[in-house]
Amino acid sequence: MKLSYKLYLFQPNSENEKSLGDIIILHGLFGSSKNWVTVAKFLSNFGSVYTVDQRNHGDSPHATEHSIRLMSEDLEEFILDHQIKNPILFGHSMGGLVAMYFDFTHPGVLNALVVQDIAPRSYPFAYDQEIQSMSFPLEGFTSRADIDTEMAKFLPDTFIRQFLQMSLERLDSGEYRWKLNVAGLNQARRVFDHPFPEKISSDTNTLFILGGSSDYITDSDKTLIQEIFSRLTMESILGGGHYIHYTHQAEYLGILKNWFQSKISNH
Repeated sequence: MKLSYKLYLFQPNSENEKSLGDIIILHGLFGSSKNWVTVAKFLSNFGSVYTVDQRNHGDSPHATEHSIRLMSEDLEEFILDHQIKNPILFGHSMGGLVAMYFDFTHPGVLNALVVQDIAPRSYPFAYDQEIQSMSFPLEGFTSRADIDTEMAKFLPDTFIRQFLQMSLERLDSGEYRWKLNVAGLNQARRVFDHPFPEKISSDTNTLFILGGSSDYITDSDKTLIQEIFSRLTMESILGGGHYIHYTHQAEYLGILKNWFQSKISNH
């Protein structure tokens, strides 16, 4: 599948700085490349950055099948099409699972791996409210405010509604539609069940950034991560949840800056 993407070209801070290599950012469930503009611009100081829309999200094609394995295959096709050598792969949530899957099944290919707030294990599909809030017909709605009011009946969390509405598009006709394949994602409820091959390990230089108060990470997850990744840096943001790139941006970008600069000094 040919994925839609945005490219942020390498913008070195000084003339003699060399690129660390191409960086690919993979968003989470219900997200898109639009959620990663700030981070992508920041990371373009270290290399050119591709923000990808995964299948059934953003401007990429819709498909009936949706799995971590298939998204990893889409990514492999993307890397080959763009002739990217040894990319730095960066994934949040679902995107983190895809990034880890790619790393586990392509040992030695990645320059480095960054995973945000997800562990290499199964997760339940706990998104009924999100799906319901996007499943009512949009015909007759003339404003985002009216759609938001209707969504709130299913999904009280304002932050998550605003996040979802980044994928709400107004057509030239004035009608609204979801860019997300809502029905397809609703059918893919096992997407996070045992997403990986049986034997998993990684020697890739890896950074995990975790939300200190996130529902997605337990103490046993941290132990699991340490067992699987042999070249690991793990950072937690105190009080942070699942969307630390947005809610704790300054601290988050500081962690990325330190880690990428340490890669430059080792370069």
